[in-house]
Amino acid sequence: MNFADLGLSDETLRAVTEAGYTEPTPVQAAAIQPVLMMRDLIAIAQTGTGKTASFVLPMIDILAHGRARARMPRSLILEPTRELAAQVAENFEKYGQYHKLSMALLIGGVNMSDQVAALEKGVDVLIATPGRLMDLFQRGKILLTGCSLLVIDEADRMLDMGFIPDIEEICTKLPASRQTLLFSATMPPPIKKLADKFLNNPKQIEVARTGSTNDSIEQALVETTSRGKRETLRGLLRAEDVKTAIIFANRKTTVRELNQSLQRNGFASGEIHGDMEQSARIKELDRFKAGAINILVASDVAARGLDIKGVSHVFNYDAPWHPDDYVHRIGRTGRAGATGKAFTLITAEDAENIANIEKLTSQKIPRITGAAKAPTEDAAEPTIDAGSVRDAEAGGDERVAKPRRRRGGERAAKPEAAPERAAKPERAAPPPREASETPAPRPVAPQRAPARAPEPVAEPIAADADINWNGPVPAFLSARIPD
Repeated sequence: MNFADLGLSDETLRAVTEAGYTEPTPVQAAAIQPVLMMRDLIAIAQTGTGKTASFVLPMIDILAHGRARARMPRSLILEPTRELAAQVAENFEKYGQYHKLSMALLIGGVNMSDQVAALEKGVDVLIATPGRLMDLFQRGKILLTGCSLLVIDEADRMLDMGFIPDIEEICTKLPASRQTLLFSATMPPPIKKLADKFLNNPKQIEVARTGSTNDSIEQALVETTSRGKRETLRGLLRAEDVKTAIIFANRKTTVRELNQSLQRNGFASGEIHGDMEQSARIKELDRFKAGAINILVASDVAARGLDIKGVSHVFNYDAPWHPDDYVHRIGRTGRAGATGKAFTLITAEDAENIANIEKLTSQKIPRITGAAKAPTEDAAEPTIDAGSVRDAEAGGDERVAKPRRRRGGERAAKPEAAPERAAKPERAAPPPREASETPAPRPVAPQRAPARAPEPVAEPIAADADINWNGPVPAFLSARIPD
């Protein structure tokens, strides 16, 4: 089967051919015709199978006839992240170049006034994240009553990010007679409930078993230790034929610290995570796609659904907390018929997470033992756990232990038997009285000096005085003894 057999228009077929594609992927072959027939659709497909084109291509032909009205988009595509929304917009530009369709992108981190101006002109395709769409709707800047086609993409990720209530509210503001397409890599109960509520007699397709991984991806678990993870990762990056790689970490702080560590060790790396401004994230992705950097350290949310050609390796610096995230992560490689490799660094604490992943994917992932190495990274750089950093910043008791510095030999080992109070000089006895004066004074206890006896001023003790002290004289020994 080829694209010409699916009923697409000549203009769309021309754009597909110029993009270098001749045969549809399984999900495209199964989904395009039902969408063109205006059927509701539930598509269960693992990442990297070409599902974006499976709704973009038929939507272009469906929207080719008709006219957009101000503030009333004709179709709506909901995406969980800014990056996915921008990626779908790129697909519309590429495949819709021979159609006169207007498009608007509603995402956070971008000037809202420009987005409102685009909506005022009227758009055929509105691509949005739920948060920004609800914001503009509540401001009265957009009407959804003219939207006849809704796409809910990455529905399981929408669930993970807490967007399901927003999606339900958005659906209530759309015409009841619309066409709805739902795409997801997995089908947990809340997504099934959403589909039952808002889709009308949908056709369901499933091109890969839920939770399965791409057979073209070579997977391995690499045993290491918490302190040796960075060195183990660097060893893998050097040993493997890494052309381009994405490294996943569970925390944003880990993403930042790992990227800095790689750069210090000579790797051309960059980073994307949720704390970055949208413009900065786009800039890093552009650098990665252009080859200015060949390693991208990312968090799950920032990299979800990224379609970047030619990624040869995926490294899970942290084992993912959720097993379905493992499927999405490694799906960044081995795309569009290419092969790839995925390595997951594991420690003893990851046993439960790995067991859940192997249960979901129904496979035993091969292990590489003996890969742990002692950390040799910059000698001055301590290995600091992200949690410890947060505790320290918050004023907690947890601190990184540092060795005491010696000041040029000061604070040397204490002498085994230090003199009591550093051997203060003895006080001089009072001068004897003449025999002719008065009878001899009564004996005075040796431990008590005569009352008001004059005391000579003690001279400062020289630094080299032999007082059984092997270091510099403390400051208090050089002070004058008060009268």
